[in-house]
Parts: sequence; C-alpha cells; structure tokens
Amino acid sequence: MITTFLADDHQMFRQGLRTLLASTTDIEVVGEASDGQESLRKLEKLQPDVAVLDIAMPGLTGIEVTKRLAKIAPQTHTLILTMHADCFYAVEALKANALGFMLKEESFDMLIDAIRTVAEGNMFVSPTLETPVLKEFVGLARQSADSGSSILTEREREILQLVVEGLTNLEISEKLCISASTVDTHRKNIMAKLDIHSVAGLVKYAIRHKIVTL
Repeated sequence: MITTFLADDHQMFRQGLRTLLASTTDIEVVGEASDGQESLRKLEKLQPDVAVLDIAMPGLTGIEVTKRLAKIAPQTHTLILTMHADCFYAVEALKANALGFMLKEESFDMLIDAIRTVAEGNMFVSPTLETPVLKEFVGLARQSADSGSSILTEREREILQLVVEGLTNLEISEKLCISASTVDTHRKNIMAKLDIHSVAGLVKYAIRHKIVTL
C-alpha cells in the first residue's frame, strides 16, 4: 500500500482528490493539509511514502516544503501537482529533490501513474512539459541551485514569503512562535543580503526566484 499525503489550499480539490484515490487498491491517503507549515508538521509525524503538494500554498510553497522534507521525512518522495505550466517551476521543484512534477489539467489516471512512479523512486514529469528545453533543465536539476535565493537561510525564505503575503512582524512572530524582535532582525538581514529596502522590491524578488507565486 502506498501511503500518500495531500497538501492544497483548496479544500474542495483535496476532498475530490481524496475520494478519487480511495477508489484505488494500492494507494491510501493518510493525511492532508491546507498550507505549508501544517504540511511540515503532519509529514514529520506521518512519514508517508508520497507527498502530493501544490506549489502555491500559504506559509510555505510546495517547493519550500519539499526542500525541508530531506531532514524531517527523508523516505518521503514528493510529487508537485500544480496549475503552473512553467518549466522553471518544474526545474525548481526538481532542484528541491521532488521526483515528480504534474499539471492539474492532466487526467486522474495519469495522477495514479505518477504516484506509483514516484513511490518507486522514479521521476515523473507531465508529458506536456517534456520538451527538449525541459529535458536539458532536468539534466541540471540535481546540481546546487545557483539562484539568488540560495543566499537566504531556510528561516529567511520562510519569513520572506510571509512578509510578501502581507503579514506584520507580530503576525509572523505568532505564526512561527518566535519574538517580533527576532522577526524584525530577520527582515533587516534579508534586506541587507539582497540589497533590497522596500516591500515592493521584496515582492518582485520573491516572485522572480519562485519563493512565492502570483
């Protein structure tokens, strides 16, 4: 039985997916979440075979969650399931050690194949994205990321996403269980490292480096 975890901020989509997966004989949904932080907490506890993650989730993106799974759930393989038909998102997901990248527009039967493929430790990419360009990127996907976002720590990327989502220092401190002064220190360090000194600039940077999605 392939134990599977679903993370998507649209409850109706998650429920529909869970119902469809219940019709299979070898896939069991053991948990679900609506945001990145909740996903990490539950994945650490559940340790499923496969995590099916959306990219655009509050708190942490699916790609950021994938990066952290190596520490908290190393045996869990990730399949990104998204509406973003963008090769660059696929590359970022693969760099983060995701094994699968699938578009929501694909068929349910293909999703079943993708989950089974990823569970076996093999790579799966939506056929509509299997272009020569993507294949070239996939060859580089396991190399260390060379984007500017790599100069930020995990905590800094986490706080950057929350800042871009519009949360105040106090709201971020409550969400992450740290002090507001610590959040402020992180914000200043982020701006200093990136040489960006406005929220608007941080938003542009976060979108450009796929830390958040539009």
